[in-house]
Amino acid sequence: MNAQTYTERRSEIEHYFDRTAADAWARLTSDAPVGRIRATVRAGRERMRATLLSWLPADLAGARVLDAGCGTGLLAVEAARRGAHVTAIDLSPTLVQIARDRLPDELREHIDFRAGDMLDPALGTFDHVVGMDSLIHYRTPDAVRVLAGLAQRARVSIVFTFAPRTPALAAMHAVGQWFPRSNRSPAIEPVAEADLHRRLDAEPLLHGWRRARTQRVAQGFYTSQALELVRT
Repeated sequence: MNAQTYTERRSEIEHYFDRTAADAWARLTSDAPVGRIRATVRAGRERMRATLLSWLPADLAGARVLDAGCGTGLLAVEAARRGAHVTAIDLSPTLVQIARDRLPDELREHIDFRAGDMLDPALGTFDHVVGMDSLIHYRTPDAVRVLAGLAQRARVSIVFTFAPRTPALAAMHAVGQWFPRSNRSPAIEPVAEADLHRRLDAEPLLHGWRRARTQRVAQGFYTSQALELVRT
């Protein structure tokens, strides 16, 4: 992983989600009405969240789960309802505070919300790591190295998403470049699936892991692909 490009990208993402888009993401992840485009993004994210959760055990009692890039905490809450102890971390202190404010009282002992870097070794080790749309802004080599780092602290599985390289996604990315720079999100980095698989297989720190289930969710302006890595 190129430490400089990873750090620079992380800084851009933190700035966007903590300042530029915090209100929009708070609304998107609530029950508040949203426009047609954002409604498709909300629906797509709900389908993806359900997919990733379905790949975790139905009974998570006693398990430790890392929600890497937790946003406003929807996935963390569902994992905690299954009995997991969840460490939920995000670069944006604003989104983390929203997650804390929304957390049901009965789950407060089950979720530890933190603002910071998902690669912080002080977070400890986990049975399962979930990264929903938290790697989509990183170049493929950096994303693979992040996964390699997470694998050093995961006992059973890592489930994550990436932005598949498709004509539709490329078109939406091109349209987004016409928005005023202050309103743009950090660019999504489309990933060629075969290249991702090759890099995952070649990464020394991922030896002992294998690729398992995969599922694409495409709904309106939301396109993302889930991939499961399991320890062999």
